[in-house]
Amino acid sequence: QVQLVESGGGLVQAGGSLRLSCAASGRTFSSYAMGWFRRAPGKSREFVVQISTSGESTSYANSVKGRFTISRDNAKNTVYLQMNSLQPDDTAVYYCAAGRNGHYIYWGQGTQVTVSS
Repeated sequence: QVQLVESGGGLVQAGGSLRLSCAASGRTFSSYAMGWFRRAPGKSREFVVQISTSGESTSYANSVKGRFTISRDNAKNTVYLQMNSLQPDDTAVYYCAAGRNGHYIYWGQGTQVTVSS
């Protein structure tokens, strides 16, 4: 069992930055790939970015490529999402998730990110 808790969301003006964190419980954090997803108002959940167990491999949605950066610290059981050049379209609830073999099993409760124009 892995429990995930996101933090770092908030209100920011367009062009600003936020850093999200996702803290995981348990001793097996390093054995899970980690991902960030988001759900904007009135839209379905969408993939944002994922990182491999070691952190050596990442994959980004085209909409955030070049603006967002994912990283992880396996010693701290934490994954981060640095978000720069935020735009109103980035407004959403952001979720972190832990998975194996391409399937995300555990999900956090989400953190709200609001970008004002």
